Amino acid sequence: MLKKLVAALAITATLTTSLFATSGEKAEAATYHTKAISVAKANIGVPYKWGGMSPSGFDCSGLVKYSFGKAGINLPRTAADMFYTKGYRVGSLQTGDLMFFAPTKASKPSHVAIYVGEGKMIMASSSKGVMITYTSNSYWKPKYIGAKRI
Repeated sequence: MLKKLVAALAITATLTTSLFATSGEKAEAATYHTKAISVAKANIGVPYKWGGMSPSGFDCSGLVKYSFGKAGINLPRTAADMFYTKGYRVGSLQTGDLMFFAPTKASKPSHVAIYVGEGKMIMASSSKGVMITYTSNSYWKPKYIGAKRI
């Protein structure tokens, strides 16, 4: 009887620890995604600059790398490298996911944005600089090739 009680307590303690670790990991992920989005939003209106990685000018991957970097996550420099080497693919978007775009479905990613929720994404646009637009945008929607969660 005592052995069964000890075993039950050990299992309960293990499950409780697992649940708290999972909750903590989710909270941590939510924290850095929220921080990255806040950094990106603070740069709305910053002009587009090819190869730009700072508030003096951003290109798309520069904005994402900079924003996640300020949140403590180091990402590669280009959209293609982010797509091929970081995170895992997701079918359903969550706030903070990286959205990737390419000229055709068969070509490598040439553009990246951060999903901010409510059908919107933040990105550095060559025509308007850092901005928020809808994921259903008629220019970007047909170029969407997938998302990754970091």
